[in-house]
Amino acid sequence: MRLAQVAQRAVDLDRAGAFYTALLEMEPVARFDPPGLLFFDLDGIRLLLDRNAPSSLIYFHVANVHETLERLDGVARVVSHPHVIFRHDDDRLGPEGHEEWQAFIEDSEGNTVGLIAFQRP
Repeated sequence: MRLAQVAQRAVDLDRAGAFYTALLEMEPVARFDPPGLLFFDLDGIRLLLDRNAPSSLIYFHVANVHETLERLDGVARVVSHPHVIFRHDDDRLGPEGHEEWQAFIEDSEGNTVGLIAFQRP
């Protein structure tokens, strides 16, 4: 079994589409309006922006949390600045010997979005 799709609340599809295009650095692959659905393809997993979906907490793996926040300056509100969550002593949850950095932003629709990066100390 594998994850196929994650839905996220998006009241305004145009605004949400612009936000996620900036965050993901890619264009949506499909839009159905009505009923208010916008899709992005994340390496085979669909991100669905849906007017009727509840908010969910989505985490995106990024190359560098600090650089991503710089790129999104003025586009996203920072909820929690970059910080180390823990160091991976083995490879169960991430690459061994790396620190896991996380930051949280608010998207255009008021949803919290997590950013994760793995860096050597």
